[in-house]
Amino acid sequence: MSLNSIYELYQTMERDHAMVSFKGEVTADLLNSVLQIMESKLGILEKSTRTRKKVYNVLVECLQNLYHHNDGIGSFREQSFSDIYLPKTSILIISNPDDYYEVKTGNFVSLTKVKQLEEKIENINNLNRLQLRELYKSILFKGEMSQKGTAGLGLIDIARKSGNKLEYSFLPIDENFSFFCLNVKIN
Repeated sequence: MSLNSIYELYQTMERDHAMVSFKGEVTADLLNSVLQIMESKLGILEKSTRTRKKVYNVLVECLQNLYHHNDGIGSFREQSFSDIYLPKTSILIISNPDDYYEVKTGNFVSLTKVKQLEEKIENINNLNRLQLRELYKSILFKGEMSQKGTAGLGLIDIARKSGNKLEYSFLPIDENFSFFCLNVKIN
């Protein structure tokens, strides 16, 4: 990265009102650190207790998704890709552009999971507030856990807490992986 690129990155982050950004492997220690930082920042910047709670709850779910559901791709060093990609690498950006907050995340997912994840998000986006609540309760009542020890409630809870549709995209990386981008707007 050139020195000019550093300033360009700074300008972009300043323009987008980035509060916190991170690129790397999401660990339990990182989760705790980011949550502490954001709790402190929100306590200073946000007057509404309700909004602070919504942002914090969405952030918790987004971080847990990065922690539990990043498929990791091993190292591209052995392939024809750049050395910048590392196993389990994710990106997180929390910003406050205007009268709302955004939590943006990105992580690698196996192509075998893309269709199911896309269908799940589309289903969530097609539900109203009451329907989301009923779906959440239904899944919670069933008590089924995935192999990773999660119940699959994260995205539903993100949609419920944010009150907005989930914006997402899948960017193809190679024949095995895509990069999943999620943007959650909270107001």
